Amino acid sequence: MNSKLRRVGPGLVLVAAAAIALTACAGNSSASSASSAKDCKTLSKDEAAKATSAADFGGLDCLAQAAEKEGHLNVITLPPSWANYGKIIAGFQAKYPQIKINSENPDGSSQDEVDAAKADKGQSTAPDVFDMGTTVLSANPDVVTPYKVQNWDKIPADFKDPDGNWYYDYTGLISIGYDSSKIKTAPKKLDDLLGSAYKNAVAIKDSPVKANESLMDVVLATEQDGGQVSDLSTGVDFFKKLKDAGNFVPTVASQATVNNGQTPVVLQWSFNNVAWGDASQGGNPNFKSVVLPGAAVGSYYNQAVASDAADPAAARLWEEYIYTPQVQNLYLAAGAYPAMLDAMKKDGSVDKDVLAKVGDAPSDITLLSADQATAAGTQIATLWPAAMG
Repeated sequence: MNSKLRRVGPGLVLVAAAAIALTACAGNSSASSASSAKDCKTLSKDEAAKATSAADFGGLDCLAQAAEKEGHLNVITLPPSWANYGKIIAGFQAKYPQIKINSENPDGSSQDEVDAAKADKGQSTAPDVFDMGTTVLSANPDVVTPYKVQNWDKIPADFKDPDGNWYYDYTGLISIGYDSSKIKTAPKKLDDLLGSAYKNAVAIKDSPVKANESLMDVVLATEQDGGQVSDLSTGVDFFKKLKDAGNFVPTVASQATVNNGQTPVVLQWSFNNVAWGDASQGGNPNFKSVVLPGAAVGSYYNQAVASDAADPAAARLWEEYIYTPQVQNLYLAAGAYPAMLDAMKKDGSVDKDVLAKVGDAPSDITLLSADQATAAGTQIATLWPAAMG
């Protein structure tokens, strides 16, 4: 992550993502038959926890053997409807049936990941891997440890820590989801949400003090009102107006609260709005998504291996799996732009049908650097509670 705001190109391509069924990493065979034991290095748990590549185990097949011996993988805050994680987890389980996946707190925030890592340190329940927003990760560098996947070179240089502590996996765009059976006219600008048609209707996923996605809601509000990301007071002021108008719902939005009518309008990632409107994933078919014209805001999430992973080999095998074309294409099918997209377009491994349906990555998007994200997190920790209570 560089220290400057990345503003890429002119114009904006709107996302019209479709949930498309793909088969993730087909095959149920154990890795144990792929490589003989004599080719592999037997590592202790402490040695595995220091491994920085599959080569430290003797190669990818040997890493898989070590992970199968551990027999578990602890993931956290990965809802099945979020960026196709339901299919991604199922694909890993099918490929490595000897490894049981424990998925904890699927509706939690990035901060919840850190809290769990610290609370469960040294226990078998400790998270093995993270999928975390930049702000929280930047504030907690001690919870991750270096590891470079075999497809490391296919991840752009500014999408990864040079030492392998973290690497981008995907981004969406902040958008407005709305129940079209209750909101008859789609919002065309952010200020529309201040109108009487949105009384007691507008929600976000969590406090922006805790959740990267909600912090990006504030960044969008700041930019839509002509402000700068260096001062998020403009965006906080918008949410204060929303609250004062009686339009802000303090309920933490979820697919369930959309389905039961508690939160008919949600500011969140485009890929989540698409998933929540997909009846095949338990969504509300009336739930539509709008990416507003003008300023577009994204934020790549970061993959990382936990420094105190309960299952260090399985953690590293998961990262290898995440950075395969199969899984990167599953992100794309959900409307989440994967980190390896450009490389996959060049080598032909991108699913062209999926890309045609989703549309190419937006050409004009604001992404916060690590320094900006850290500053934003510090600022929002004071501004948000003061304004919103």
